[in-house]
Amino acid sequence: MTIPMSDPHPVTGQLFESPVTPGSGWPGDTATAETPVAGSAAGVRSLARSAGSISELNTAVSVCRACPRLVAWRETVATTGRRRSFADEPYWGRPAPAFGDPDATRLIVGLAPAANGANRTGRMFTGDRSGDWIFAALHRGGFATRSTSVAAGDGLELHGIRMTAPVHCAPPANKPTTEEKATCRPWLEKELQLSQENLRVILVLGGIGWDSTVSTARAIGWQIPRPKPRFGHGARATLLSPSGPVELVGCYHVSQQNTFTGRLTEAMLDDVIATVRELG
Repeated sequence: MTIPMSDPHPVTGQLFESPVTPGSGWPGDTATAETPVAGSAAGVRSLARSAGSISELNTAVSVCRACPRLVAWRETVATTGRRRSFADEPYWGRPAPAFGDPDATRLIVGLAPAANGANRTGRMFTGDRSGDWIFAALHRGGFATRSTSVAAGDGLELHGIRMTAPVHCAPPANKPTTEEKATCRPWLEKELQLSQENLRVILVLGGIGWDSTVSTARAIGWQIPRPKPRFGHGARATLLSPSGPVELVGCYHVSQQNTFTGRLTEAMLDDVIATVRELG
């Protein structure tokens, strides 16, 4: 059970309840009170199949309630579990849809939203330290109009690239279950299908995202090299979609575990982004 709260949006100042009600005016929210809601795995499959564009798909994703554990967790964080530093901000508390250029030739695949990052801001990789790293690198690489990403409505735009994830809700302990990943997979299947005419490069952050991307591509009929491509930083593989080859590029995830320890450095991330630009 959620507890309604009203707090001012950090950019617009408009008051919102947490979780944010569809159609209430949150920057970038395309859903309304009439948007169909997936309440089960079958509902996800049905609504994903019916989406005719990336925008329609994002709208459907943003109101999904198919995984009870994830719904309960994201809404608990949005109400009684907020981080103290964000206690006076409204929390999105809904699935985070893909973000970026709908006609992009390049796609970034992560894992899942952070509880106090995208679950708070409603935008992929926005409002946490992982986002600080990836958006700064995208700005240096010429894909992002700003080097920082703090809140929906802050003016940031991506050009030529889009971000998505195999799981669109923040999971407890950052670990979605096998069933939750399977329930969410039709959204990514449809995104790849809608994108494949333009798509040339997929940058995958982390081994879990790599495995999810490969298995999803195989499920929709793309040709995958055998043996299955192995993840690694800078790893490359060529997938074949019905519209042509798509280069898969691996990168260590921009998690604090990797960036704080030096496993992933800015130079390493910049090199991967440069590869993505060159290939796309």
